[in-house]
Amino acid sequence: MAEQLSVFVDNRPGRLNAITGILRDSQINIRAMTIADHRDYGVAKLLVNDPHLAQRVLMEQGFAAALKPVLAIVITDQPGGLHELLEILAARQINVLDAYGFVVAPGQRAVWCMEVDDPVEATRLLSTHGLHLLADGELYTKYY
Repeated sequence: MAEQLSVFVDNRPGRLNAITGILRDSQINIRAMTIADHRDYGVAKLLVNDPHLAQRVLMEQGFAAALKPVLAIVITDQPGGLHELLEILAARQINVLDAYGFVVAPGQRAVWCMEVDDPVEATRLLSTHGLHLLADGELYTKYY
C-alpha cells in the first residue's frame, strides 16, 4: 500500500510555506496534497516521492508528522469512473473514511487515494474487479 504523510500545522501564515521549503530543500517531490482546517491548526496530507525521508526531515524541524497506509487506485478519468469504484465498496459495506484524488492523464486516468475501514478486504475486492492498486513505488515515481 501507499503511504500518506500527515503533518499537523499551526493555522497561521507561513507555516505551510515552511513545510514546502523543508521538502524542497530535501529534494522531496510532492505528488498530491490536501489540507483540512481545524480552527487553530490544520492537517496537511501529502503523497511524496520519499515519505520516510519527508517524515524525518519535518520532524527534525519540529513538525508533528505521521505516516499512514492508504489505497491508491487507478480509475478512468471520465464521468462515472469514481462511481464504479465506490459502487464496488458500497456493495460490500466497506466504508471510506478519508479520500482525495488527482488526474494523471486528462480524459484517461486518475488516481483515487483513500483510507477505508477494511483495507485488506478492499484490496482483495478491488483487485478481483480488475482495478489496479498502486504499489508504493509506482505512486511516487511514475505516471500511470
